[in-house]
Amino acid sequence: MRLGALRSLLPPALALAALVALGYAGWRLYEQRQERAYIQALAANRDVQPADDATAAALFARAHYLLARDRIDEAQGLVGRITERGSPAVVARFHYDVGNARTRRAIAAIEATKIDVAVPEVRLAKESYREALRADPELWDARFNLDVVMRLVRDFPEVERGEEETKAQPKKLWTDLPGLPRGLP
Repeated sequence: MRLGALRSLLPPALALAALVALGYAGWRLYEQRQERAYIQALAANRDVQPADDATAAALFARAHYLLARDRIDEAQGLVGRITERGSPAVVARFHYDVGNARTRRAIAAIEATKIDVAVPEVRLAKESYREALRADPELWDARFNLDVVMRLVRDFPEVERGEEETKAQPKKLWTDLPGLPRGLP
């Protein structure tokens, strides 16, 4: 009698399990469709905000949108969420994009002969490329761009000097920027 009762409960239990699985699959499909629509809106130049629980791909799309429009500070606000939710490849691409945006800003400053603006941008670009390489050591584009940016501003070790030595030194005659590299290395 017990076996007969279990056999009679089996079809409704299987139907309920299938219904739950179907509902879950439908919900995941809806979420993916919403994410795709969000990314397409960004690609169509509409400034839309990501949801609080957005995936790393959606956050990366938002960051890419902001970086393409030279809104670096806003994009850097997404670094925490992208780092915690994203794969190393997505994190590396984010830092690579930040480095590219900083490099574009630095080169524009160099062409406008605003050396004091360009030097910090170049140093921040270097750090972004290094972060990209920490996340994905095989990202060749980040290696190449880091090499190019390293030629823009030299890294000299800072030597601790006394106050008297600093006053006695003449004003710097040479800039840290040797020139804009042209061509391949």
